[in-house]
Amino acid sequence: MKYEVIDEDGFKYIEAGEGEPLVLLHGLMGELSNWEPTLDYFKANYKVIVPILPIYDLPLLTLGVKSLSKYILRFLKFKKLNQVVLVGNSLGGHVGLVFTVAHQEYVKALVLTGSSGLYENAFGGSFPRRESYDYVREKVEFTFYDPATATKELVDEVFRSINDRSKVIRILALAKSAIRHNMAKELPKITIPVSLIWGKQDKITPPEVAEEFHQLLPNSELNWVDECGHAPMMERPTIFNELLNTFLSRILLK
Repeated sequence: MKYEVIDEDGFKYIEAGEGEPLVLLHGLMGELSNWEPTLDYFKANYKVIVPILPIYDLPLLTLGVKSLSKYILRFLKFKKLNQVVLVGNSLGGHVGLVFTVAHQEYVKALVLTGSSGLYENAFGGSFPRRESYDYVREKVEFTFYDPATATKELVDEVFRSINDRSKVIRILALAKSAIRHNMAKELPKITIPVSLIWGKQDKITPPEVAEEFHQLLPNSELNWVDECGHAPMMERPTIFNELLNTFLSRILLK
């Protein structure tokens, strides 16, 4: 990762550029580097901020999508930001949705890519055979349309995380929290513009999930990325960035 992580007042984040604020929210197994192509593309015209979600720092008993949403509120207040564009992948999208339902006044627009919140086909309630590197590699490859996107560096990071007892307990707690917190009844309350940028071959949050989000979010658009799985900003960054830029240009009238 070529961007320096800023650590101040209990918050860790990356920040680059100036202009309208884009806040990028990573997923449960997501690294900050997942957003590197997005940072590279948008920092010329926007203030791009990637907070590290405190998955491994919040008290275990309260760990869930709601506590991460409260963290985002504290972070935005600390940065003196409002009217931000939230961009979330996977669990990050879910956190963005929970935050927007509670604090819509802070959010100008929302972008979801492979978001949980309705349904996801993730690891499930446990990690069988988590000691097996080959098994973990297969699971990481399952995330993408092109298995080659699952680099050794990425597989190594996931393997280390799920074989660290303290981390895996938190990962499972958050995964279960996301499954419990179905947002179907809350989505119609979100009236700001929402762009859904979805991999056509996403096996974690399949295309029908994107279509349901589109139906339930009253001011949404749905954009497909072909030959792409659960993380378009990683697997098809050029197309993802173009779709995001078109959306931003329209809603921000730049």
